[in-house]
Amino acid sequence: MQIGEVAARVGLSLRTIRHYDEIGLVVPSERSAGGFRLYSEADVERLALIRTIRPLDFTLEQIRDLLGVIDAVSADDGRDPERTEQLTGRLAMYRAAADSRIEALRAQVMGLEKLSRDLRTLAAPAARRTSDGRR
Repeated sequence: MQIGEVAARVGLSLRTIRHYDEIGLVVPSERSAGGFRLYSEADVERLALIRTIRPLDFTLEQIRDLLGVIDAVSADDGRDPERTEQLTGRLAMYRAAADSRIEALRAQVMGLEKLSRDLRTLAAPAARRTSDGRR
């Protein structure tokens, strides 16, 4: 799949996808004979995951590390319990960071909802005055 179709599917700009390729975050699985980037379904899923992670305010380096941990956990056969424990601990760290960010976003949404209610309450009397012809 070419980059334009990938961009449309995952909601990222061409520039962002090219940047991720340049820094090695998501490298397309293939190149066409003409040198065009060709992405597999797995590449698209990885880009979609990155798009999901970005609002959590992780740096690109943290995202790279998290993707590495996810890959390592997926490949872990459990033969090295120490390694498995280390990977599980790193996943727990990222999960805690994600949970913390979610709570911060919830607080922000609650504040914005309150502001919206307050503004609606303030606007109601002004709207009534306007509809009554009073100023």
